[in-house]
Amino acid sequence: MQEAVLHPPRTLLEVFKMLPEGTRAELIDNSLYMSPAPTISHQDIVSILLSSLLIHIKKKKLGKLYPGPVDVYLNKSNAFQPDIVYVSSENLSIIKDDGIYGAPDLVVEILSPGTKKLDLTKKKDAYEKAGVKEYWVVDPETSEAIGFQLVKGKYQEFKRQQNKVSSLLLRRSFKF
Repeated sequence: MQEAVLHPPRTLLEVFKMLPEGTRAELIDNSLYMSPAPTISHQDIVSILLSSLLIHIKKKKLGKLYPGPVDVYLNKSNAFQPDIVYVSSENLSIIKDDGIYGAPDLVVEILSPGTKKLDLTKKKDAYEKAGVKEYWVVDPETSEAIGFQLVKGKYQEFKRQQNKVSSLLLRRSFKF
């Protein structure tokens, strides 16, 4: 029986993968960010959206839906834990037991005071570059939802509304 050779982590991605299960951390542009537990209003929105999305996706057999935290490995510099992740039936091969490797079809981020800027800049840019087809950000303070659609490799804002997410990809609106 051969023993596994242990070595210190050589990359931040290796450090990220060594964190204890359930650690609220993300690797963004090769920098490690940790955050506290989300607020109750944040979790309320996640719960409502998740249940509506799940019913629709299961009923239509459209793919898989996951609540955060689930590790989404976009590349060696970006490993995120979005609030809600949808992977279509056509892309199920990117789902592994320890996370999602590649671009999910749809990502929803509920903004928090500590992560709002990152969600709207660096993470949005990384989702765009990775090829996430649809990206939604929801602000619990204002109940505003903003949708971005990938068009020719660039995000275009296609919807800004109150108290609902209207997905082009899923062809349906979901209230929260």
